[in-house]
Amino acid sequence: MAAALAAYILWGLVPIYFKQIQSVAPIEIISHRIIWSIPMLAGFLLLRDGFGFWRRLVLPRRTIFILLLTALLIAFNWLMFVWAVVNDQILATSLGYFIGPLVSFLLGFLFLKERLTAIQTIGVLIAASGTVYLGWFLGTLPWISLSLAFSFGLYGLIRKMLDVGPMVGLLWETLLLALPALLYMAWSVRHGTLDFGSGGLQIDVLLVLAGLVTILPLIWFNVAARALRLTTVGFFQYIAPSLTFLLSVFVYGEVFTRGHAVAFGCIWFALAMVSTESVIRSRRIRMS
Repeated sequence: MAAALAAYILWGLVPIYFKQIQSVAPIEIISHRIIWSIPMLAGFLLLRDGFGFWRRLVLPRRTIFILLLTALLIAFNWLMFVWAVVNDQILATSLGYFIGPLVSFLLGFLFLKERLTAIQTIGVLIAASGTVYLGWFLGTLPWISLSLAFSFGLYGLIRKMLDVGPMVGLLWETLLLALPALLYMAWSVRHGTLDFGSGGLQIDVLLVLAGLVTILPLIWFNVAARALRLTTVGFFQYIAPSLTFLLSVFVYGEVFTRGHAVAFGCIWFALAMVSTESVIRSRRIRMS
C-alpha cells in the first residue's frame, strides 16, 4: 500500500516538476524522458533479474512491431500531458485521467467482447453526458482530456493483449523511440534551439531527472500490483487526478467553470457507482 500511495502521489504531483522546466519545448522534454529512461530501466531490470533479463528482451518480430505502436501511443500521451501542463491546462489533464477508467470499460466492451454490467453502462453514459455538456459549455470539445483518456486507454488495451511484462515492454518502447528522440536532439543542436546544455545547470539536471520521474513511480506501481488485489489498486488510481485537480485550481489558479463542475460531478458520480459495484462483486466472488 505504501508503494501504491507513493506511485500515485508522485504521478499526481508531477505537474510541479514540469512547471519548473516549462521554458523547454515539450518535445525536447519528452525526448529527454525517453533517453534517460533507458539506462534507469535497464539498471532496475538488471538489479531485479540479474543478467538473465537480457533473455527476456528477446521477443518475436510481431511483438516488437506491436510495441512500436504502443510506443507511439505512450509518446503521444506524454507529449499531450507535458504540453497541457506547460500551457496552463492541468485541469484538462485531471479530467482526462478521471475519464480514463470509464474509457477502458468502453474499449474492453468494443474490442475484447467484455460484458458491461448495467451499472458500468450507466456510468459510461453519465460520464459521456458530462463531457458533452462541458464541450457545449466551452464551445469546443475538451480535446486535451479526450486525447489523454483515449490514447492511454488504447495503450492499455493493446498492452493487455501482449504477453510482455510492463517493465520489459516499456524498455522496448523507449528503445524504439530513442532514435527519433536523438534525431530531434541533433536537429535542435544544429539549429541552436536545444535547451539542454544552454539553459543553465538547473534545467539540465531537471531534464536528466525526467527519466527518474518516469521510471520510479512505475517501479512502485509494479511492487503494489504484485502484492495487492486489482480492485484495491484500482481505488488508488483516483489519487493522481485528484491531486492534479487540486493543484490546477488551488495552486496554479486555473479557471473552474460551471461546465467543469458538471463534467467532474458526472464523472465522479459514475466512478463512485462502478467502484462500489466492483467492490461488492469482488466480495461476492470471495464468499462463494
